[in-house]
Amino acid sequence: MPGLHCALVGVLPLRAGRQGLALPQVRAAGTVSRMSLFEAKAEIPPEAVDAVDTVLLELGVEGWSLLQDVVVKRAWIVGIFEDEAVAKSRWTELLPLLTGIVQPAAPEWRVLADQDWRDSYKAHFKASQFGRLHWVPVWERATFQPGAGEVVIWLDPGLAFGTGNHETTRLCCERLVVLAEKAGTQRADWRVIDAGCGSGILALSAAKLGFSQVAGFDNDAEAVRVSEENAELNGLAGAVTFYTGDLVSGFADGRQAEIVLANIQADVLMRFVAELTGAVAPGGALVLSGILAIELEQVRAVFAAAVPTWAMESRVLGEWSDIALSRTQ
Repeated sequence: MPGLHCALVGVLPLRAGRQGLALPQVRAAGTVSRMSLFEAKAEIPPEAVDAVDTVLLELGVEGWSLLQDVVVKRAWIVGIFEDEAVAKSRWTELLPLLTGIVQPAAPEWRVLADQDWRDSYKAHFKASQFGRLHWVPVWERATFQPGAGEVVIWLDPGLAFGTGNHETTRLCCERLVVLAEKAGTQRADWRVIDAGCGSGILALSAAKLGFSQVAGFDNDAEAVRVSEENAELNGLAGAVTFYTGDLVSGFADGRQAEIVLANIQADVLMRFVAELTGAVAPGGALVLSGILAIELEQVRAVFAAAVPTWAMESRVLGEWSDIALSRTQ
């Protein structure tokens, strides 16, 4: 999944998986009393950050994040795991993958008490706005006041809901907000499918924007469970249909939608071009992201060859990009 490149003051978290900082899954608040985790943190030269990020992305390495302090020009590989044994095992697995790229400093190991690791999220977890839609951390619930006609998705890192600051997620959400305005009063009739829904942030945003027929699927059953918990957090239990599926079974039985969202890495998008384009209803839109800017032209070419009559446009944000396709009637 894509890395996290989220612009913050002073600290820039760079690698964390599509849905946020790479931290272990936890249950909703109240289901556990106390929890300690174990952190491994090793410094690397800041000029090596992009190369390390590429390795983590291309090899699909899970559990590690990159943090870069752009003020003091320092960077670290950081992992947070269930216990010391797991942390040291994962570090041993990681080192050979970095051979010839970077030689990290010896890692610092420390136990994170429950409050320590929960609070550590907050420095990297900021509210975002997309038109009339806000993504707001749940600890601001008592103080945040949306404007008239605005809607809010509450984000809880304790539910592995991610920051929403990743460029690919933002690109998809911006497209979704524009499509919601285009749909106008027809939103109740338009169907939305989020393919590879992760923690459900895009599907739940669609529901908040007024789409009443929203579904999201993921090939990871744990992602589906987390999505359902996030729906409950936002008062949307039952409003979105979440289910386990891949890019074949997820679109089984000719399932189509007026809006199909796919924030998935480029090679997967190209491999399943037929399934993705086939899921778009006449007059509908397909929004693709998870595409590195350097991959954009290749992905555009594959989809243009598959659906040559569809309109296509794309944008670049940082080192990531998106493609929006519109199917003719």
